[in-house]
Amino acid sequence: MVVVRHELKQSRVSMAAWSIAIGILIAVCVFMFPEMKEEMNGINRVFGSMGSFTDAFGMDKVNFGTFSGFYSVECGNILGLGGALFAALCAVGALAKEEKDHTAEFLLTHPVGRVRIITEKLIAVMFQIIVLNIVVYGFTIGSAAIIKEEIPWKEINLLHLAYLLLQIEIAGICFGISAFLRRGSMGIGLGVATIMYFLNLIANISESADFLKYITPFGYAEGSDIVANVSLDRTLVILGMAYGVIGIIIAYVKYSKKDIA
Repeated sequence: MVVVRHELKQSRVSMAAWSIAIGILIAVCVFMFPEMKEEMNGINRVFGSMGSFTDAFGMDKVNFGTFSGFYSVECGNILGLGGALFAALCAVGALAKEEKDHTAEFLLTHPVGRVRIITEKLIAVMFQIIVLNIVVYGFTIGSAAIIKEEIPWKEINLLHLAYLLLQIEIAGICFGISAFLRRGSMGIGLGVATIMYFLNLIANISESADFLKYITPFGYAEGSDIVANVSLDRTLVILGMAYGVIGIIIAYVKYSKKDIA
């Protein structure tokens, strides 16, 4: 597991920074809930009458006067988009950076097969994603305890499970893309995560674009739907995991045969 340790050592600062930053932002949102709770009836009416903006974020499906409703929209968007960006950045550079940083000739001359390199890099990516989610979950539970708010465990756990699956899917897709890249990869990773996010907004606004939910992982990680139904859409989850697995398989096939510069 030498490659895993090396990858984690290289990424420990960015992993800690992203985890703490997202966690603090979510904690700040949670701390705002008690002050906003008393005015939620008026806020519900305002949010419910904002037309396309309301539809885009599903704000008409939840009650902002409840912790789960507030958390699903306000905090959910932070973790959803922030986590997606982090997962994309971790995965899209995992294989490409060896050529970009000119370290491939050092790594590949060691008695370590390419399949093992790919596997250990994938493990490192998934480990970082899991650590981020554990840290953020801790911030959520800790901040809710501080404000003495009763936690709706089922809804909160389903929300965090959905965001974890979302990040795994995006990581799998970007990991596959990484096998084709030789130089810059950050912009591509950010682009994939951002496009997926906006595809879901378009699907929420227009019924004719509802099919986009079968493409973007944000379709099954829609916080308002999860809280309203207290469940995940299994069809969308299965499709999403299939996309991620396909991306990983492509990475193995491509990188194993790739002519490394």
